[in-house]
Amino acid sequence: MEPLSGLRHEILGNPVRLGIMLYLLSRGRAAFSEIQRVLELTPGNLDSHLKTLEKAGMIGIKKVIADRPRTVVEITEKGVDETWEYVRKLKDALEGL
Repeated sequence: MEPLSGLRHEILGNPVRLGIMLYLLSRGRAAFSEIQRVLELTPGNLDSHLKTLEKAGMIGIKKVIADRPRTVVEITEKGVDETWEYVRKLKDALEGL
C-alpha cells in the first residue's frame, strides 16, 4: 500500500482545519478570537472552516455571555477520535517514507 494513501480525509486533509483540530485537541475548547489569533486567520476564513467542522460533527460552537459575548468552540468526542486517527495515519505515512 502506498504510504500516503491513507491521508485523504475530506475534512482533516485541509491544513487549516487540521490546525484548528490540533489546537482544540490540546485544549478541549477555545474562544473564536483565540483560535483566530493563534492560527493567524481572518474571521471569515475561520468561520468558514468552523462551519465545515461543525457540520461534520467534529466541533460544537456555543455563544456564551461572560464579561462580554463570546463564541466558544469545543471539540467533540467524534472530533477527538477522528483527529487522533488522522494523526496516527500521518505518523505512519512519515515512517513509511
